[in-house]
Amino acid sequence: MSDVPFTLDQLRILKAIAAEGSFKRAADSLYVSQPAISLQVQNLERQLNVPLFDRGGRRAKLTEAGHLLLSYGEKILSLCQETCRAIEDLQNLQGGTLIVGASQTTGTYLLPRMIGLFRKQYPDVAVQLHVHSTRRTAWSVANGQIDLAIIGGEVPPELHESITVQPYIEDELALILPVFHRFAKQESIQKEDLYKLQFIALDSQSTIRKVIDQVLSRSNIDPRRLQIEMELNSIEAIKNTVQAGLGAAFVSTSAIEKELQMGVLHQAKIEGVIVRRMLSVIVNPNRYQSKAAEAFSRDILPQFSSHPLNLTREESVSQS
Repeated sequence: MSDVPFTLDQLRILKAIAAEGSFKRAADSLYVSQPAISLQVQNLERQLNVPLFDRGGRRAKLTEAGHLLLSYGEKILSLCQETCRAIEDLQNLQGGTLIVGASQTTGTYLLPRMIGLFRKQYPDVAVQLHVHSTRRTAWSVANGQIDLAIIGGEVPPELHESITVQPYIEDELALILPVFHRFAKQESIQKEDLYKLQFIALDSQSTIRKVIDQVLSRSNIDPRRLQIEMELNSIEAIKNTVQAGLGAAFVSTSAIEKELQMGVLHQAKIEGVIVRRMLSVIVNPNRYQSKAAEAFSRDILPQFSSHPLNLTREESVSQS
């Protein structure tokens, strides 16, 4: 390997600079000095005989050669991490790491309960939970940065051949109202009543907002006629705003269990309409699946699933 013109440390530095946008912030994130970072980049450029960064602007921008090296470098670093985790697995769950991903609502309300059960059975395994958008989560699974994930949105079309998507559980999206709202006294409301409400909603570009609009449309409810009083960027903010009497909202039932038990929110039933979305489990069948991931798939996922799962590596590979 003496003829390889870069080291793993140099690839880590390149990745950090690209992510942070500056040499100084990259140095801080890696706990080294900025001169040390600069020297490593200079050595790397000299070894490759190409510039990797445009020096003109305030932000560190990769050249075409820099983007190319970063693309391959991320794959190399990912394989190195995968190798280390495979070796850790020889200890048979007496250590190692499980990395789970999720989209926003699922990661906030469902995954913590699942991880808690897993930790009781396997206390020596470290668990990381990465909560991001469905798109970013899917790419992390495809790149091997996450073992498996539970998502509520659509996987990007370009990843359909790279990852396995399995239906997991139906998640009901509940209409919530302030407990003192006049509709809270009724057993159910009519579709037309929705147009009389003032809604608190997530941003129009969010996955859940799009899913809600699609499901309402299939139920002959026009989401464009709903009066959106306010758009917020978090479920917790929406729940608190509804509780304060400022409007109604659609949220996952998993997000309101505590509030319903405490009696601070009312879940309204809509005559003839149940708003549901499908949550899916995604894995990359072509990447190494750790014993921790296999244990999570075998022991934890079935406890919450409403669909049969086949997530062991051998089964997934045979299906792909």
